[in-house]
Amino acid sequence: MSLSAHRPLVLALFGAACLIGSLPAGASTAAKKKPAAPVEAPLADLAPEQVANAERVHVGDQDCEFRQQVKVQRHQAKDGYFHLNFKGRQYTMAPEPTTTGAVRLEDKKNGLVWIQIANKSMLMNARAGQRLVDECVHPNQKMPQSVPVDPVTSAVSTAEPVAQAR
Repeated sequence: MSLSAHRPLVLALFGAACLIGSLPAGASTAAKKKPAAPVEAPLADLAPEQVANAERVHVGDQDCEFRQQVKVQRHQAKDGYFHLNFKGRQYTMAPEPTTTGAVRLEDKKNGLVWIQIANKSMLMNARAGQRLVDECVHPNQKMPQSVPVDPVTSAVSTAEPVAQAR
């Protein structure tokens, strides 16, 4: 076979070599570098009511449904804020006031809401209107519930409900 028969292949290889040689220095390795970690925006100061709510947040590991886990930690640099870790991601949460007595933490940037009530907690995606994880229980939430008390006599109610007369 003559050289002219391989001419298209030789030209293609030569063109590819020229293109590679014309790339700026370091361009071939730029795609391999990890992107820089996002810088956290400065956190706003919290209102006194928010700081008061922050004191009621259960901090630590919480076991949830389907063998999932959520970890809530106090923010090291900003009092009243929390880091919530779920499925390998960390969210910065701020306490928000409620009228129900529940503890509510929000990450408005990501649309996440952490609701903590007496016997469990849950993480919700407020934008999608769905629960991400439920039945999260901190050791402080495992305590037995109080025994019902009769409001009239202030005695512990142990009697069965009385059936109504017909």
